[in-house]
Amino acid sequence: MHLIYNSKQKKIRELARDFAESEIDNDNEDAVINDDLIKKLAELNFFGIQMPEEYGGAGLDTVSYAICIEELSRVSASVGLMISVHNSVAVYPIYVFGDDEQKREFLTPLARGEKIGSFCLTEPNAGSDASNIETFAVLDGDGNYTVNGHKAFVTNGGIADILLIFIKTDLDDRKRGMSVLIAESDIKGFSRGEIEDLCGMRGNPVCSLIFTDAVIPARCLLGREGDGFRIAMTALDAGRIGIAAQAIGIAQAAMEASIKYSKERIQFGKPLAAQQMIQNYIAEMGVNIEAARMLVFRAASLRDNNKPYTMYSSMAKYYASRVAMETTTRAIQIHGAYGYSKSYGVERFFRDAKITEIYEGASEIQKIVIAKSLLERFESVDL
Repeated sequence: MHLIYNSKQKKIRELARDFAESEIDNDNEDAVINDDLIKKLAELNFFGIQMPEEYGGAGLDTVSYAICIEELSRVSASVGLMISVHNSVAVYPIYVFGDDEQKREFLTPLARGEKIGSFCLTEPNAGSDASNIETFAVLDGDGNYTVNGHKAFVTNGGIADILLIFIKTDLDDRKRGMSVLIAESDIKGFSRGEIEDLCGMRGNPVCSLIFTDAVIPARCLLGREGDGFRIAMTALDAGRIGIAAQAIGIAQAAMEASIKYSKERIQFGKPLAAQQMIQNYIAEMGVNIEAARMLVFRAASLRDNNKPYTMYSSMAKYYASRVAMETTTRAIQIHGAYGYSKSYGVERFFRDAKITEIYEGASEIQKIVIAKSLLERFESVDL
């Protein structure tokens, strides 16, 4: 259990924080991610944080990964989201399930940041119910899959070079009929929708991806036909640690802004920070953020030690996202009317925080996972 950072993790936090504060420009939240920023992130191995050096990665542990995501998200949740999704649900599944050829062709350029990855699961009629996807693929006699379907709300979608596309290869089987294809974005029959006009995370180019008779070679099948649901759940278990870290970064930024403002703002003849109610708010923020951070480290440590961590990643994601919403709501309250104004940053923290309760498994889904895990520990109880 990582209650105290080791020397390497301390350096990672310092590096990520210094980079975020000096290199990420949030003046226009709709245009945070650009080619220059991506190049700088790649130079620091942020696109291959946990990948072995043989694939061009940094070879760091999951705790270090969570630290990086938190620090990037403290400055820009959109950048934290890009790095989290790229590492956890695009790079990681290829590393675990890919063959040697797929790792050489796809994993290495992803880990080096030469190409950006995306995870194409959600559809207009398939959100929390991932097994309900309708995108389908048919294998022809020439060894190619022909893919038709529509993926929605794809993180990194507007800039993604390599796509993990979840498809149905057997329309009669909801779970065992799901498979995954890896595709380059230059394939014939692929197009992108307009960038979504979202409430938060506006710096990330989230969009729809459309496949119309898109042809993908059978050698790009990740794992075997029917492995798709297992691959998705494995990826999301890891991804939820990143989203939880992202939520903590947002909450931390909101708390720091609130502390600064409360010391500067004079009301009733004294700083807001001297008011007991404001102190109560700040105390709650600090306790909740630290508790959420410990849950993230618990899940990350279990993963690093090859122990089951599904329940703990769900706990971390559920609780950290709730803390992010509560903290950013309090931050607006502390700032008063200024908190509701775009001239101060806390309204952006509030907008960014909300989606952490929704994507990579809504809070309601996390509670189902947590409850199921806990109930299985007491199988003898007659329900």
